Amino acid sequence: MRRSVVIGTGSALPARAVSNAELAEKVDTTDEWIVERTGIRNRYIADDSETTSSLATGAARAALAAAGVEAGSIDLIVLATATPDQTFPATATLVQAALGCQGGIAFDVAAVCSGFLYALGVADSMLRTGMARRALVIGAETFSRILDWEDRTTCVLFGDGAGAIVLEAQESDDRTGRGVLATRLHADGNHNQLLYVDGGVSTTGTVGKVRMKGKEVFKHAVTNLSSVLGEVLGELDMTADQIDWLVPHQANARILDATARKLDMPAEKVVVTVDRHANTSAASVPLALDTAVRDGRIKPGQLVMLEAMGGGFTWGASLLRM
Repeated sequence: MRRSVVIGTGSALPARAVSNAELAEKVDTTDEWIVERTGIRNRYIADDSETTSSLATGAARAALAAAGVEAGSIDLIVLATATPDQTFPATATLVQAALGCQGGIAFDVAAVCSGFLYALGVADSMLRTGMARRALVIGAETFSRILDWEDRTTCVLFGDGAGAIVLEAQESDDRTGRGVLATRLHADGNHNQLLYVDGGVSTTGTVGKVRMKGKEVFKHAVTNLSSVLGEVLGELDMTADQIDWLVPHQANARILDATARKLDMPAEKVVVTVDRHANTSAASVPLALDTAVRDGRIKPGQLVMLEAMGGGFTWGASLLRM
């Protein structure tokens, strides 16, 4: 059996950290209000010199260094983002050029906050079928570019950043080996108006700003995430108590808590970085994963569940043995 194995993780953040207190100087909000409703205390905001591709490249280089492999060995780059550098070409090609690994496959995936799970699913399929041997899977965003800084219900929630993993196709005898064990992805376009950007190339000719109905999104998030996690576990005939770590999309501390409760997972098994990074959309899951790998919580051989839900709606989950 050929399986996609994570051999390295990496992340990158903009230079500028913005606390709730600093944000409250420009927006009608307070640190207490933000923390109580979201759990967020800090986020990173890109300056004019920092782009989605530059953050993605930084995360990719960190992941390559952790894996101990050269950029030239990468023959597939799948980059998840809702904030590309350009309408086209794909931001993945800019990362490919910056790394110096031209000639392979490089493209973007657009599934907003679920983007990294979608990118992981695509890359895993391509590695298992032999289309590529070694891949970079990246989630990267400069979400601050599409925020309405006069809308306190959305602008306090998001930040910029990037996370990446290096995946390598390896032979494995059974599911006790390392690698991606199962992935499930979903979408339901009927809920477009609950979380969307009010602009686009073929509609308004503008970039637009994020619009969200938070209460409705919360309800769908808890239901959809607990459901897809159950699907992945059911496919493998496993139970939640066998998972060593849950690495969820870092949208809101309340969503993280509610999802963990539905799975009867103790809080100490949930990786939480939303307080430090806020919601970085497609970068959220790989950024949190890299954080927990580098601080020593996530160890080789452990079972790690990744999950996310984003605008569309899109949602998904993937179980890895690290």
